[in-house]
Amino acid sequence: MSASDEHTEQPATSGQPKAGDRRRARALAMQGLYQRHFSKSSITDIESEFMVDNDMSKVDAAYFRDLLRGVHREQETLDRIIEPFLERPINEVDPIELAIVRLGTYELKFRLDVPYRVVINEGIEMAKKFGGTEGHKFVNSLLDKLGHRLRLAETRPR
Repeated sequence: MSASDEHTEQPATSGQPKAGDRRRARALAMQGLYQRHFSKSSITDIESEFMVDNDMSKVDAAYFRDLLRGVHREQETLDRIIEPFLERPINEVDPIELAIVRLGTYELKFRLDVPYRVVINEGIEMAKKFGGTEGHKFVNSLLDKLGHRLRLAETRPR
């Protein structure tokens, strides 16, 4: 699947989730991670709150849960991967951009079924929608560098 395929709304075939359903799952997971950053509520409580408070009919709920739980569970590992590529301490990164980068890093490392270009494109789009004015440039640069590190086979010139 190419990055453009991920952005095209196509009917699901034989159990495959629709791209838009995954996009909405990413956005909700990012918002849940952002909420966790400030509230310190348990990830289970945040997950439950999001499942109740949002229309999940057009969301890949299983993917939402995997991202939310996975990023939370692997946060220390993800931060160790991210930190060498930062020019400032991780606690100085904007919380929205940090949630997006952690989510993208999780997908790059643990969700090999998602092409790295899709991870980068989705991160950029979330940063444009939810982040600061220039946040998408930071997310793009960081996820691109991480993609080359974590997905060498996909990013190697042919």
